[in-house]
Amino acid sequence: MRLTVVNVTKYYLTMTTNRSQPKLSWKNAKSDDLFRAFTRLKTSEEVANFCRDLMTEAEIKEFAGRWAVAQELDRGTPQREVVKKTGVSIATVTRTNKWLKRGMNGYRLVLDRINKSQSRK
Repeated sequence: MRLTVVNVTKYYLTMTTNRSQPKLSWKNAKSDDLFRAFTRLKTSEEVANFCRDLMTEAEIKEFAGRWAVAQELDRGTPQREVVKKTGVSIATVTRTNKWLKRGMNGYRLVLDRINKSQSRK
């Protein structure tokens, strides 16, 4: 078989449609309901209060640490320096970097919106 765009496309479609698509185990009716709940909040204070009711203090600190890592990585800070600045493990920094580059684009969406709003000031 000759390698052409059509043949490669056919092969890709055959391989991807004949396999069952992996399910996102965290994506379900309950998680969708939770995500919709976040969209109802209007201020950072409301979000903080909701998060405190929803999570433990340790969980909030963990998420805040990941967010700080994402911001540092977005600024171009080297991973080892991010570890020193944020106090999180290199594994968390590496994982956050992976999600920042090849995740669901959640980090990227928020970072871009923040950067855009700060550039208007």
